[in-house]
Amino acid sequence: MNAMGALPGDPTTARSWRDLVFPPVCIGCGELVQGSEPFRHLCKVCVSALMRVEPPDCTVCGHPFFGDVEGERTCPHCIELHPLFRRGCTAVLFGGPARALVIELKYRHGLHCLTEIETILRSTPHVLAHVKDAVLVPVPLHPRKERERGYNQSAFLAVAFARAAGGATRVESLLVRMVDTLTQTVFDRRSRMDNLKNAFALAPGARILADQHYILVDDVFTTGSTLNSCAQVLRAAGSLNLDVVTFGHG
Repeated sequence: MNAMGALPGDPTTARSWRDLVFPPVCIGCGELVQGSEPFRHLCKVCVSALMRVEPPDCTVCGHPFFGDVEGERTCPHCIELHPLFRRGCTAVLFGGPARALVIELKYRHGLHCLTEIETILRSTPHVLAHVKDAVLVPVPLHPRKERERGYNQSAFLAVAFARAAGGATRVESLLVRMVDTLTQTVFDRRSRMDNLKNAFALAPGARILADQHYILVDDVFTTGSTLNSCAQVLRAAGSLNLDVVTFGHG
Protein backbone atom coordinates (compact mmCIF):
# COMPACT_ATOMS: atom_id res chain seq x y z
CA MET A 1 0.00 0.00 0.00
CA ASN A 2 1.14 3.56 -0.59
CA ALA A 3 1.29 6.36 1.96
CA MET A 4 -2.36 7.25 1.36
CA GLY A 5 -3.50 3.76 2.31
CA ALA A 6 -4.75 2.80 -1.19
CA LEU A 7 -3.52 0.03 -3.42
CA PRO A 8 -1.42 1.21 -6.40
CA GLY A 9 -4.07 -0.09 -8.81
CA ASP A 10 -7.00 1.45 -6.99
CA PRO A 11 -9.20 3.17 -9.63
CA THR A 12 -10.15 5.84 -7.09
CA THR A 13 -6.49 6.78 -6.72
CA ALA A 14 -6.02 6.81 -10.50
CA ARG A 15 -9.07 9.00 -10.90
CA SER A 16 -7.85 11.41 -8.21
CA TRP A 17 -4.52 11.86 -9.96
CA ARG A 18 -6.24 12.25 -13.35
CA ASP A 19 -8.57 14.87 -11.96
CA LEU A 20 -5.60 16.80 -10.54
CA VAL A 21 -3.88 16.86 -13.93
CA PHE A 22 -7.04 17.22 -16.05
CA PRO A 23 -9.76 18.71 -13.83
CA PRO A 24 -13.19 17.55 -15.04
CA VAL A 25 -15.33 20.21 -16.66
CA CYS A 26 -19.12 20.33 -16.30
CA ILE A 27 -20.96 19.43 -19.50
CA GLY A 28 -23.83 21.66 -18.46
CA CYS A 29 -22.08 24.97 -17.75
CA GLY A 30 -18.36 24.54 -18.47
CA GLU A 31 -17.26 25.15 -14.89
CA LEU A 32 -14.84 22.86 -13.09
CA VAL A 33 -16.47 19.94 -11.29
CA GLN A 34 -15.43 19.85 -7.65
CA GLY A 35 -16.65 17.30 -5.16
CA SER A 36 -19.99 16.55 -6.84
CA GLU A 37 -19.88 12.78 -6.39
CA PRO A 38 -21.35 10.55 -7.72
CA PHE A 39 -21.27 12.84 -10.77
CA ARG A 40 -17.98 13.57 -12.50
CA HIS A 41 -19.16 15.57 -15.52
CA LEU A 42 -21.90 17.65 -13.91
CA CYS A 43 -21.26 20.25 -11.22
CA LYS A 44 -23.44 20.56 -8.13
CA VAL A 45 -25.34 23.52 -9.56
CA CYS A 46 -26.23 21.63 -12.75
CA VAL A 47 -27.13 18.47 -10.84
CA SER A 48 -29.57 20.52 -8.78
CA ALA A 49 -30.99 21.98 -12.03
CA LEU A 50 -31.92 18.56 -13.44
CA MET A 51 -35.69 18.40 -13.85
CA ARG A 52 -36.41 14.82 -12.81
CA VAL A 53 -39.86 13.55 -13.70
CA GLU A 54 -42.07 12.21 -10.93
CA PRO A 55 -45.62 10.87 -11.02
CA PRO A 56 -48.32 11.80 -11.76
CA ASP A 57 -47.31 11.77 -15.42
CA CYS A 58 -48.86 11.28 -18.83
CA THR A 59 -49.54 7.61 -19.47
CA VAL A 60 -48.44 7.98 -23.11
CA CYS A 61 -45.24 10.02 -23.05
CA GLY A 62 -44.33 10.35 -19.38
CA HIS A 63 -44.51 14.15 -19.24
CA PRO A 64 -45.30 15.18 -15.65
CA PHE A 65 -48.52 16.76 -14.49
CA PHE A 66 -48.03 19.50 -11.95
CA GLY A 67 -50.64 19.24 -9.25
CA ASP A 68 -53.45 16.79 -8.57
CA VAL A 69 -54.77 14.78 -11.51
CA GLU A 70 -58.14 13.12 -11.82
CA GLY A 71 -59.60 11.08 -14.66
CA GLU A 72 -57.84 10.94 -18.03
CA ARG A 73 -54.06 11.12 -17.77
CA THR A 74 -53.09 11.97 -21.36
CA CYS A 75 -51.28 15.27 -21.78
CA PRO A 76 -51.89 17.80 -24.59
CA HIS A 77 -48.73 16.58 -26.38
CA CYS A 78 -50.29 13.18 -27.00
CA ILE A 79 -53.93 13.83 -27.84
CA GLU A 80 -53.36 13.33 -31.59
CA LEU A 81 -50.65 10.66 -31.35
CA HIS A 82 -52.86 7.52 -31.28
CA PRO A 83 -50.09 5.43 -29.69
CA LEU A 84 -49.51 1.84 -30.72
CA PHE A 85 -47.76 1.23 -27.41
CA ARG A 86 -49.36 0.98 -24.00
CA ARG A 87 -47.34 3.16 -21.61
CA GLY A 88 -44.51 5.65 -21.80
CA CYS A 89 -42.07 6.83 -19.13
CA THR A 90 -39.30 9.41 -19.11
CA ALA A 91 -36.63 10.24 -16.55
CA VAL A 92 -36.05 13.99 -17.01
CA LEU A 93 -37.34 17.00 -18.89
CA PHE A 94 -35.14 17.83 -21.87
CA GLY A 95 -33.65 21.11 -20.84
CA GLY A 96 -30.54 22.57 -19.24
CA PRO A 97 -27.97 19.96 -18.15
CA ALA A 98 -30.09 17.01 -19.40
CA ARG A 99 -30.13 18.51 -22.88
CA ALA A 100 -26.38 19.09 -22.68
CA LEU A 101 -25.80 15.43 -21.78
CA VAL A 102 -27.82 14.15 -24.76
CA ILE A 103 -26.18 16.55 -27.22
CA GLU A 104 -22.74 15.58 -25.95
CA LEU A 105 -23.59 11.89 -26.30
CA LYS A 106 -25.20 12.12 -29.76
CA TYR A 107 -23.07 14.66 -31.57
CA ARG A 108 -19.71 14.92 -29.78
CA HIS A 109 -18.85 11.27 -29.11
CA GLY A 110 -19.51 11.88 -25.43
CA LEU A 111 -19.69 8.28 -24.23
CA HIS A 112 -18.51 9.47 -20.83
CA CYS A 113 -22.02 10.96 -20.42
CA LEU A 114 -23.44 7.47 -20.04
CA THR A 115 -22.16 7.17 -16.48
CA GLU A 116 -23.94 10.40 -15.57
CA ILE A 117 -27.12 9.27 -17.32
CA GLU A 118 -27.10 5.93 -15.51
CA THR A 119 -26.68 7.72 -12.19
CA ILE A 120 -29.68 9.92 -13.01
CA LEU A 121 -31.74 6.87 -13.98
CA ARG A 122 -31.02 5.29 -10.61
CA SER A 123 -32.76 8.27 -8.97
CA THR A 124 -36.03 7.75 -10.90
CA PRO A 125 -37.66 4.72 -9.22
CA HIS A 126 -40.89 4.82 -11.22
CA VAL A 127 -38.89 4.58 -14.46
CA LEU A 128 -36.81 1.67 -13.18
CA ALA A 129 -39.96 -0.14 -12.07
CA HIS A 130 -41.38 0.45 -15.56
CA VAL A 131 -38.45 -1.22 -17.37
CA LYS A 132 -37.41 -3.90 -14.88
CA ASP A 133 -37.40 -7.46 -16.25
CA ALA A 134 -38.45 -6.30 -19.73
CA VAL A 135 -36.69 -6.73 -23.08
CA LEU A 136 -35.38 -3.29 -24.04
CA VAL A 137 -35.42 -2.59 -27.78
CA PRO A 138 -33.31 0.39 -28.92
CA VAL A 139 -34.64 2.58 -31.71
CA PRO A 140 -32.18 1.83 -34.53
CA LEU A 141 -30.13 4.22 -36.62
CA HIS A 142 -29.71 3.84 -40.35
CA PRO A 143 -26.40 2.05 -41.06
CA ARG A 144 -24.97 5.16 -42.76
CA LYS A 145 -25.68 7.36 -39.77
CA GLU A 146 -24.41 4.75 -37.34
CA ARG A 147 -21.15 4.49 -39.31
CA GLU A 148 -20.75 8.26 -39.21
CA ARG A 149 -21.50 8.52 -35.50
CA GLY A 150 -19.68 5.32 -34.58
CA TYR A 151 -22.49 3.95 -32.42
CA ASN A 152 -26.21 4.08 -31.78
CA GLN A 153 -26.81 6.21 -28.71
CA SER A 154 -30.19 4.54 -28.07
CA ALA A 155 -28.46 1.16 -27.80
CA PHE A 156 -26.06 2.54 -25.18
CA LEU A 157 -28.97 4.16 -23.34
CA ALA A 158 -30.82 0.83 -23.34
CA VAL A 159 -27.81 -0.77 -21.64
CA ALA A 160 -27.79 2.05 -19.05
CA PHE A 161 -31.49 1.47 -18.35
CA ALA A 162 -30.91 -2.29 -18.03
CA ARG A 163 -27.96 -1.86 -15.67
CA ALA A 164 -29.85 0.61 -13.50
CA ALA A 165 -33.02 -1.52 -13.35
CA GLY A 166 -31.26 -4.85 -12.75
CA GLY A 167 -33.21 -8.09 -12.45
CA ALA A 168 -33.82 -9.90 -15.73
CA THR A 169 -33.83 -6.67 -17.77
CA ARG A 170 -31.94 -7.17 -21.01
CA VAL A 171 -31.33 -5.48 -24.36
CA GLU A 172 -32.15 -6.97 -27.76
CA SER A 173 -31.71 -5.19 -31.09
CA LEU A 174 -34.89 -6.40 -32.78
CA LEU A 175 -35.35 -3.58 -35.29
CA VAL A 176 -33.44 -2.15 -38.24
CA ARG A 177 -33.82 1.16 -40.01
CA MET A 178 -34.42 0.60 -43.71
CA VAL A 179 -34.82 4.19 -44.91
CA ASP A 180 -32.22 6.92 -44.44
CA THR A 181 -34.76 9.59 -43.51
CA LEU A 182 -34.18 13.30 -43.15
CA THR A 183 -33.58 14.55 -39.62
CA GLN A 184 -36.82 14.73 -37.66
CA THR A 185 -35.98 17.99 -35.92
CA VAL A 186 -37.26 20.16 -38.80
CA PHE A 187 -40.72 18.53 -39.01
CA ASP A 188 -44.02 18.82 -37.18
CA ARG A 189 -45.83 15.66 -36.04
CA ARG A 190 -47.69 15.03 -39.29
CA SER A 191 -44.55 15.53 -41.39
CA ARG A 192 -42.55 13.32 -39.04
CA MET A 193 -45.04 10.50 -39.50
CA ASP A 194 -44.87 10.84 -43.29
CA ASN A 195 -41.07 11.00 -43.15
CA LEU A 196 -40.94 7.75 -41.17
CA LYS A 197 -43.34 5.73 -43.32
CA ASN A 198 -41.87 2.23 -43.81
CA ALA A 199 -38.60 3.42 -42.27
CA PHE A 200 -38.28 0.50 -39.81
CA ALA A 201 -38.43 -3.27 -40.10
CA LEU A 202 -37.90 -6.35 -37.98
CA ALA A 203 -34.23 -7.35 -37.81
CA PRO A 204 -33.29 -10.53 -39.71
CA GLY A 205 -33.83 -13.54 -37.45
CA ALA A 206 -35.66 -11.55 -34.79
CA ARG A 207 -38.38 -13.47 -32.99
CA ILE A 208 -41.22 -11.74 -31.15
CA LEU A 209 -42.97 -13.55 -28.29
CA ALA A 210 -46.56 -12.43 -27.75
CA ASP A 211 -46.38 -12.60 -23.93
CA GLN A 212 -42.94 -10.99 -23.58
CA HIS A 213 -42.79 -7.43 -22.22
CA TYR A 214 -40.96 -5.26 -24.76
CA ILE A 215 -39.98 -1.63 -24.20
CA LEU A 216 -38.74 0.63 -26.97
CA VAL A 217 -35.86 2.88 -25.90
CA ASP A 218 -34.97 6.29 -27.34
CA ASP A 219 -33.07 9.32 -26.09
CA VAL A 220 -35.85 11.93 -26.20
CA PHE A 221 -39.62 11.86 -26.58
CA THR A 222 -40.62 14.79 -28.78
CA THR A 223 -43.78 13.99 -30.74
CA GLY A 224 -43.63 10.20 -30.34
CA SER A 225 -43.62 9.65 -34.12
CA THR A 226 -40.39 7.63 -34.20
CA LEU A 227 -41.41 5.43 -31.28
CA ASN A 228 -44.86 4.90 -32.79
CA SER A 229 -43.35 3.85 -36.12
CA CYS A 230 -41.16 1.31 -34.32
CA ALA A 231 -44.13 0.12 -32.27
CA GLN A 232 -46.10 -0.51 -35.46
CA VAL A 233 -43.44 -2.99 -36.61
CA LEU A 234 -43.36 -4.86 -33.30
CA ARG A 235 -47.16 -4.97 -33.15
CA ALA A 236 -47.33 -6.39 -36.66
CA ALA A 237 -44.78 -9.02 -35.63
CA GLY A 238 -46.99 -10.18 -32.74
CA SER A 239 -46.03 -8.08 -29.70
CA LEU A 240 -48.98 -7.67 -27.32
CA ASN A 241 -47.19 -6.17 -24.32
CA LEU A 242 -45.35 -3.10 -25.60
CA ASP A 243 -44.25 0.09 -23.83
CA VAL A 244 -41.70 2.86 -24.39
CA VAL A 245 -39.12 4.68 -22.28
CA THR A 246 -36.90 7.66 -22.96
CA PHE A 247 -34.20 9.45 -21.01
CA GLY A 248 -35.70 12.88 -21.70
CA HIS A 249 -38.88 14.59 -22.79
CA GLY A 250 -38.77 17.81 -24.77
